[in-house]
Amino acid sequence: MIITGSGRGIGREYALMMAGEGAKVVVNDVGGSRDGAGHSDGPAHDVVAEIEAMGGEAVANGDDISSWDGAGNVVKQAIDHFGGLDVVVNNAGILRDRMLVNMAEEEWDAVIKVHLKGTFGVSRFAAAYWRERSKNGETNDARIINTTSPSGIYGNAGQTNYGAAKAGIASFSIIAAMELERYGVMVNAIAPTALTRMTEDLGLGGASEETKAMMDPRWIAPLCTWLASPQSAGVTGRVFEASGAYLAVAESWHRGPSTKPVDEPSEVDAAIRPLLAQARPNSDMFGNEKTS
Repeated sequence: MIITGSGRGIGREYALMMAGEGAKVVVNDVGGSRDGAGHSDGPAHDVVAEIEAMGGEAVANGDDISSWDGAGNVVKQAIDHFGGLDVVVNNAGILRDRMLVNMAEEEWDAVIKVHLKGTFGVSRFAAAYWRERSKNGETNDARIINTTSPSGIYGNAGQTNYGAAKAGIASFSIIAAMELERYGVMVNAIAPTALTRMTEDLGLGGASEETKAMMDPRWIAPLCTWLASPQSAGVTGRVFEASGAYLAVAESWHRGPSTKPVDEPSEVDAAIRPLLAQARPNSDMFGNEKTS
């Protein structure tokens, strides 16, 4: 299996738990800072050493999965090193938070590239491998597990770039599930809430010890491990939420109140206002209905 961004935080917890269940893991991480700057081989190799110390099998990979060649390389390494590939966990990510009026083009592009293009690239190369196996008469029992976010499915001020990327990943997962099921590939996404270096200065860093324990990234790993396992057979196209406070299924967009169409701008207000009064308000950051 491949786990991107698994040198630290949630990805590291995924790698350790999966390896403990017998998975052979490609630990991918560029070892950069939270905003994506820099490169270090250390984090990926450290996790590999932890896995090997517990008797597991793992190999480090430092490719930048937001590049086309990097995405292809990590898939090739998994197939070449372990003789095949069954699971891809797209977890790598960065933050460049900024209010919309102050956001620079580079801050937008960098976040979209790592999260959205990175998820696409690794998934695309893995999907091509599984499709080829299927065309050759081989059977797949494969998984793609993507990482979305409450910011993407519910919204959070200051994260138009990150939220847009994560919302895109949620939709990507639903559509990829439709396309790849014929090849024996299940595709799902997880929206985690955890205290990592990505979130420590977003309000969670000053939380109580009890809250910090609930926000430990290890709480996310059991769900990801289950999704990667044969036990999750038939579960595809879903978005899950996980933290130390809850485990939930996120429900996607549904059509709300509706009426017959109008063909004059002057008629829109009278038609729309009653629908707005009937419609549920958008949820808050925690998926709960706003009360004011």
